[in-house]
Amino acid sequence: METIYLLFIVLLAAMLGFELIRKVPATLHTPLMSGSNAISGVTLVGALVASGSDNNLLTTILGTAAVALASINVVGGYLVTDRMLGMFKKKDKK
Repeated sequence: METIYLLFIVLLAAMLGFELIRKVPATLHTPLMSGSNAISGVTLVGALVASGSDNNLLTTILGTAAVALASINVVGGYLVTDRMLGMFKKKDKK
């Protein structure tokens, strides 16, 4: 029964997140991307704690996968944010 509740929460969070991101105007996208990068950094710390725990093999495997995915998310997010901010810089005239 607990698994059904957890699955319901994950599905509800996914639908809510999709709707929120879909309705964000373009002018707010870069600041929100920076904020989500900070949240991904917190996720990365939690994944490191989970992967380093001595509970069991499954926890270590899932924690290691979470570290890899959160790292990709953080690095990719900062690259996209940097590219977006680069669009607002003035071009040098030569």
